[in-house]
Amino acid sequence: MASAAVKPRLLHALLSYAALAVLAGLTLEHLFRTAVWLFLAALAVKTWIASKREE
Repeated sequence: MASAAVKPRLLHALLSYAALAVLAGLTLEHLFRTAVWLFLAALAVKTWIASKREE
């Protein structure tokens, strides 16, 4: 049974990735910004998968 509440640890990690993505969007240009966004997206997916495995 899936829980509607997000674990605080997962929430903090995802919010941190989002903050870094915003900063990258404001400070980097073109290829570097895209590379950082892809890297952060991969980390977010990996973090989410690890969180699901702990359940």
